[in-house]
Amino acid sequence: MTNVKHFEDFAVGDVIQGQSATVTEAQILDFAWAWDPQPFHTSIPAAEASHFNGLVASGFQTLALTFRLVWQASPWQATNIGGHGIDAIRWPRPVRPGDTLTAQAEVLELTPSRSKPFGTARIRYSAVNQDGAEVMTAEMLQIITKRPSD
Repeated sequence: MTNVKHFEDFAVGDVIQGQSATVTEAQILDFAWAWDPQPFHTSIPAAEASHFNGLVASGFQTLALTFRLVWQASPWQATNIGGHGIDAIRWPRPVRPGDTLTAQAEVLELTPSRSKPFGTARIRYSAVNQDGAEVMTAEMLQIITKRPSD
């Protein structure tokens, strides 16, 4: 893998530009039936009668997709060893069929472990639709390995 980064290689303010993906009606329905079967995610007629006035993706689907779009472009694929949690997740706008989401991540905070070979990075994930409108934000705590000592 090229461009591998360890914990020490990151700085607060670093931005990782993620990839983009278009969300289809079939993807929304499939995800919803498996994981979030609320009517405005699983039924077009029910969604049209809801306050959304149409089918919308689950926020959890938006979160998972945003994570994948950043992960596929991230320099920590080989050094990330897990996470501590997700804070402050928000879905300010719904994601609809045909929306193209672009994801990014910004390093907000870095906390090295004093006794372990890793550190924790607080990373703000975000996704915008094709109009540049933000559809999701979340702060994730990721554990990233330090550079191996010789």
